[in-house]
Amino acid sequence: MLNVVFSHSYYYKFDPKQWNNKTPFPPLGTLYAASYLRENGYNVGVFDANLLDDPKTIEPYLKKQSPNYFVLYDDGFNYLTKMCLTTMREASFEMIKIAKKQNCKVVVCSSDSTDHYEKYLNAGADFVIQGEGEITLKELLDALENDNDTSSIKGLIFRTEDDIIKNPKRPVVRDLDELPLPAWDLIDIDSYKTIWKSGGNEFTLNIATTRGCPFKCNWCAKPIYGNRYNSHSPEYITKHIKYLSETYGVNRFWMCDDIFGLKPNWVQNFNTSLKKEQLSISYYIQSRVDLLLKEDTIDALAESGLEEVWVGAESGSQTVLDAMDKDTTVEQIYKATRLLKEKNIRVAFFIQFGYLGETKDDIAKTISMIKELVPDNIGVSVSYPLPGTKFYDKVKDDLKLKANWTDSDDLAMMFKGTFNTEYYRKLQRYVHKEFRKSQAFQNLRKGIKNPFKLSKHQLRSIVLLGYYLPSAFLDKLQLKNMELSNG
Repeated sequence: MLNVVFSHSYYYKFDPKQWNNKTPFPPLGTLYAASYLRENGYNVGVFDANLLDDPKTIEPYLKKQSPNYFVLYDDGFNYLTKMCLTTMREASFEMIKIAKKQNCKVVVCSSDSTDHYEKYLNAGADFVIQGEGEITLKELLDALENDNDTSSIKGLIFRTEDDIIKNPKRPVVRDLDELPLPAWDLIDIDSYKTIWKSGGNEFTLNIATTRGCPFKCNWCAKPIYGNRYNSHSPEYITKHIKYLSETYGVNRFWMCDDIFGLKPNWVQNFNTSLKKEQLSISYYIQSRVDLLLKEDTIDALAESGLEEVWVGAESGSQTVLDAMDKDTTVEQIYKATRLLKEKNIRVAFFIQFGYLGETKDDIAKTISMIKELVPDNIGVSVSYPLPGTKFYDKVKDDLKLKANWTDSDDLAMMFKGTFNTEYYRKLQRYVHKEFRKSQAFQNLRKGIKNPFKLSKHQLRSIVLLGYYLPSAFLDKLQLKNMELSNG
């Protein structure tokens, strides 16, 4: 029998785009919290919702385990949980309701509950933890176990008879190496491997080397770890990798930090630490183009096994980047992309359309940049207002009808932008087709020089030109008509 059951509210099957990718990641933040409580004497279990069909499936588990505490602890390292998708919020409420029926004390820690704690308290939660949760959660459960007062615990939000009390936030953990490794043993790793294999993908696990991000892009929310940037040591991460490699046979990793390798010489020391342990891995990251251009960073990344980097390119227009407070330049995007390609590191762009004030010319510059640089992959979205950001404050009066997407492929414009939702959905499809055309022409040029070196994937992209050429042309005509009707 367990005295604490952890779960989370991200169900991949409720997000068709992500489920169809067949690349699910375990709930890393949840596993860190479970490990921390277990190290401090609690008997814990994890009900992993990621691969399940329905929040009601937790009911027999709770009946069997009969825990005193149910902790809904979302994975703060998964950017999708930061978006607070409505399908996941509804799942949270259902799980809270079931846990209360089993007489559990319910504690919630997530981006959405930090931003909308009233909703979670109204749904039946006894406590909401704002921000980083491990220390607050332990203090709370220690107090409850010993019938001590909980009212002054930092980071806690709760309801009294008269009001909702929101205590001061707790400072974030600075020495991350004090945390035990995540409780990987509490979930079924093989079920994840099966799904990755079914999609023809090499199995990959997620690791966080840092918490927080010091940059101040005005559309990016940081409800859990804030603007502080704290890092594990390269030695801790190497130990983590060695454990996962030896225990689960995993040698490919998604470094799910907001920004990987920001601390000076971290990447170089990580490379040295991997060599010392004779670990050969491949991994992919998120980073910024300005950071990648510092000193020998790209060289060290390539040598340590970096396979792919996703950069927040966002736009090919400097005007838009400046409006976002991005503090990067279009020139840096071009330079970093070319240097990464020279080192045979795949480059992928996050692209964001629809930011306030964006014009047709700005859109054209972004498309031109994609076609010229031909990244290996792109992720296209429209600007999404997250609570707690300057961008949200600018558009919050427009959010009365819709303040959250249903799933990550929703792409609804929730504020009044230059164009409407239908335009941006069509634009997303058009940009993907132009991107695929550019890749195909690049492969065609390679094929003319050396036809026997083309892969099946490259040959297929050339064949698909027959589809993308007319289809992109029709999309372009439709976009022009939409622009005229909008004007």
